[in-house]
Amino acid sequence: MKILLLEDDTVLADILVDFLQEEYTVTHTYSMKKALVLSEEINYDLYIFDINVPDGDGISLLKELRSFNDETPTIFITAFHDTQHLKKAFESGANDFIKKPFDLEELTQRIENIKRHFGLSFLVQIAKDLEFDTQNHILKSENSSQHLSNKESMCLHYLYKNRHRVVSVDELLQNLWEYDEMPSGDAVRTLIKELRKHLGKEHILNIRGEGYRFE
Repeated sequence: MKILLLEDDTVLADILVDFLQEEYTVTHTYSMKKALVLSEEINYDLYIFDINVPDGDGISLLKELRSFNDETPTIFITAFHDTQHLKKAFESGANDFIKKPFDLEELTQRIENIKRHFGLSFLVQIAKDLEFDTQNHILKSENSSQHLSNKESMCLHYLYKNRHRVVSVDELLQNLWEYDEMPSGDAVRTLIKELRKHLGKEHILNIRGEGYRFE
């Protein structure tokens, strides 16, 4: 799991990076502008943003990311304790909020909750009788298991993580391939066709003129 950490407190940042790197891949920056660039270059699984940083604020950053259809789950960390900042954080698209000072175990539990809710664990229950091993690219049911190709696995995981909305063909192309390797939309349609063979048509819906949605 890849985490982008935006935190300008050097002491806290060092503590968080050391702690999180025991289990996750962490990229840390002090700058809102740098965080925006990194979010465009790398497909992160989780954002952890401080509200106040020297060149802006995490709330404005998240608003901008959400305007680009970036639905990456986000936890805000802040020294503010008033409800006004809490409200602004959630209105910007935040998924959770943790107030300084906090115990690292509290952060762990909030991350675990995000992982369960957004299917970020290695083993994901994508249907009542179907488990998805995202690390080994295996779909498991009570009676069988099927290996997926890397791209099939990436596509299924992306659709599942964004199951609350419709995902366009262009968005899948941008998130599953590098820019200089990006194929045509036919490659996405082929992936969807293959996944439906494994899952059944009822789990990946074609929303005419818009894209696909996981059910």
